[in-house]
Amino acid sequence: MSFELPALPYAKNALEPYISEKTLDFHYGKHHNAYVTNLNNLVPGTEFENADLETIVKKAEGGIFNNGAQVWNHTFYFFQFSATPVTEPTGALKAAIDASFGSFDAFKEAFSKAAATLFGSGWAWLVKDAAGKLSIVQTSNAACPLRDGLTPLMTCDVWEHAYYLDKQNLRPKYIEDFFKVLDWKVVESRF
Repeated sequence: MSFELPALPYAKNALEPYISEKTLDFHYGKHHNAYVTNLNNLVPGTEFENADLETIVKKAEGGIFNNGAQVWNHTFYFFQFSATPVTEPTGALKAAIDASFGSFDAFKEAFSKAAATLFGSGWAWLVKDAAGKLSIVQTSNAACPLRDGLTPLMTCDVWEHAYYLDKQNLRPKYIEDFFKVLDWKVVESRF
């Protein structure tokens, strides 16, 4: 199976001024694309040659896992944004957030703290467990909650390449702007 860089569902300048076209050129066009290329170079002749990304994320090790998970994580990340986002959850997802965190504002505060305090490179995630309970998890490097049997609903990429061109070392400002382009309609569809 050959993997491809999926086309973005919006123009590269559509998320400005919160995420710049220049950042998308590098983050999506170079970093994400490099993971796709690396994965395509690693899987031929292995047990994962005909596997889908989810199988690779759940079962592979080493370079195949690292690149496969980064392809999955980045695709998941880029596809949750919109130039015209629904900026708050509604319905069953809002009720689940309120039940798990007390309120949407309390959730945003907890999620932002998880993203801001993750040491080094990685991801902050809103996930659902098998019982439907929501929680926030941090993962380092290429790690993905799929591997732990959790269902990811949204993620914030806190590798420096996600924000450094726009925000330099101001990760909290990036996280604040992240919520301005996050489309809760997409998150609800994953719920």
